[in-house]
Amino acid sequence: MVSDRGLEVLRAIVQDYVALREPVGSKSIVERHAFGVSAATIRNDMALLEEEELIAAPHTSSGRVPTDKGYRVFVDRLQRMQPLTQAQRLAIARFLDEAVDRDDVLDRTARLLSQLTNQVALVQVPIRRPGVVRRVELVAVVEHRLLAVLILDSGRVEQRVVDVQQRIDAERASALGRAFTEMIGEQTPADAVQRLSSASSAAPSDLRTATAAVATALSEMLQAGGGDRIVMAGASHLVREERDFHGTVTPVLDAIEEQVTLLRLFDEMGVDGEVATRIGRELNGPLGEASVVASTYSADGIEGHVGVLGPTRMDYAGNMAAVRAVARYLTRLLSED
Repeated sequence: MVSDRGLEVLRAIVQDYVALREPVGSKSIVERHAFGVSAATIRNDMALLEEEELIAAPHTSSGRVPTDKGYRVFVDRLQRMQPLTQAQRLAIARFLDEAVDRDDVLDRTARLLSQLTNQVALVQVPIRRPGVVRRVELVAVVEHRLLAVLILDSGRVEQRVVDVQQRIDAERASALGRAFTEMIGEQTPADAVQRLSSASSAAPSDLRTATAAVATALSEMLQAGGGDRIVMAGASHLVREERDFHGTVTPVLDAIEEQVTLLRLFDEMGVDGEVATRIGRELNGPLGEASVVASTYSADGIEGHVGVLGPTRMDYAGNMAAVRAVARYLTRLLSED
C-alpha cells in the first residue's frame, strides 16, 4: 500500500515529468520539492510506487515516469483543478461574444480551447436531446400534399411538406395524424423509427401510399438533429509532441480525422455535465497512447461535448479547468441566443 508521502512523491513525479519531459530521479525530487527527507528515502518510496505499477523506468538506470495507472491515480486523488484566472475568463468571454452565428461560436470555441491548453480541441456539433414523441399532426395543404408536424416532449418541433401522391381531405389527414400518434406516441426516436418501418403494412389499402410517404418523412425527421460532426483545432500540437508517442503519431491523427471514433468515445464517456478523463489504455486502439479530457454543454434542448485530446503527458489539472470553464461559458452563450 502506498503511503501518503508516497502519493506526494507520485504527484511530484507527474508534475515534473509533464513540465520537463525527462524521467524524474530521486535527487531531482529532493532538490525541487520540500520533502525534508533524504534521496535514499525518496528512492524507497519510488520503489514502492514502481511495485504498484504507478511509475516505470523507461531505460536502465534512468529516472522514472508515470504509467497510465499512475496518471489515473493523480487525476482521481492528487490533482487540484484550479479555476481559471480572471484574465483568462475575460478572454474567453470576449473572444466568444464576437461570434456572428452558432457555427462561428463552435469554431471559435475549438480555436480558443486549443490555445488555452496547447492540445487538440474537440467541439461536437450540438444534437437535440432525444425526448419522446408527443404527437403527430397532419394538415392538408394543397392537392397531394400534407404538412407533417412532429412534436417531442423536449420542445423540439419538426415539420415537412410530404407529397402523398393522392388527394386527402382535412378530416382524413387529421385522422391519419391521430393514427401515427397512437403508433409512436411516448416512444423514443429510435423506437419510433423502428415502429414506422412497418406502418404502411398496417394501413388501409387506400392509404398505404400516403402512409408510407408520411412514415418515411417522420423517420427522417426523427433521425435528424446533428451531432455527427466534430469541429477541431490544434492538430499541429500533436505533431509537435510526437516524441511522446512510440513510433509515430500518424494513427492518432488518422483516428481523429475519421471522427466516428471520437463521437463513439464521447458517447461512452457519459460525461453528463462534469469533467471526465480517459487515459492511455482506457482508450484502446489507435488512441491508446493519448488522453482525452471532456465535458458537456447544453442549452434550449440541445447538447454536445467539448474536450481536448493529447499525449498522456499532459497538464491534467490545467486542461480540466479550461474544458470546464469553456463548456460552462458555451452553455451560457447558447442559452442567450
